[in-house]
Amino acid sequence: MTELFLLVAGFLGGAVNALAGGGSFILLPALIVAGVPPVLANASNTYAAMPGYVSGAVGFWPSIRRYRHQLLGWSVVAVVFGYLGAELLLVVSDKTFAAIVPWLMLVAVLLFVFGGRIGPWLRSLSGERRGARRAGAVALWVFLAAICAYGGFFNAGLGILLLAFFSTAGLTDIHAMNGLKLWISALVALVAVVRFAWSGAIDWYNGSIALLGVTVGGYVAARYAFLIPAKALRIAIIIYGVLMTGWFFWQMP
Repeated sequence: MTELFLLVAGFLGGAVNALAGGGSFILLPALIVAGVPPVLANASNTYAAMPGYVSGAVGFWPSIRRYRHQLLGWSVVAVVFGYLGAELLLVVSDKTFAAIVPWLMLVAVLLFVFGGRIGPWLRSLSGERRGARRAGAVALWVFLAAICAYGGFFNAGLGILLLAFFSTAGLTDIHAMNGLKLWISALVALVAVVRFAWSGAIDWYNGSIALLGVTVGGYVAARYAFLIPAKALRIAIIIYGVLMTGWFFWQMP
């Protein structure tokens, strides 16, 4: 029954990621409920989500390569700070991480709800300080580094933060932004999974079942996305995310 539960959770998580994002709201709690320790569950969630990032980045490559001049710098930041985020996760005990999870879930839910407003808000702030271009450029790099470290530590909400970064950086092509988001997410996930695997922090059995579900769910959702109203799906994800966040807070000692 545990295997079936994780397969279904992975399927739903993959479908939700393909349609609107937020699949970690489903998969991470499912792994914890299935008995996977919190730190391993978080690492296994990143492992399960990784193929979707990689395949998505490959699909968006024509849009991504137009930004090849900036891509190297962004990629280096993703690898270095994604690794540092993963390293941070590995020094946190299960007890400590279990206490942090409700707050991380809350942040991820808020990002999902208000993510579309972050980019315009940050651009408005930078627009008020046009004279400080160098400081603004440095702030953008720091912003990306913080996002990648967050992604290496906790995967949920990473895509929303990356979209906010690219919007703040002045990108307007949504296809390029989505492609670059997936590229950076794939690099962060890859380096994090390598680090987690090296330290034995991935539950390969349960994580692989979830990964299979995520892969199938993402494919099916991409084929039949037109049948599901995006607004209704978004509302359902928010409600579910709020309920799961409340449940995690309720379970806190």
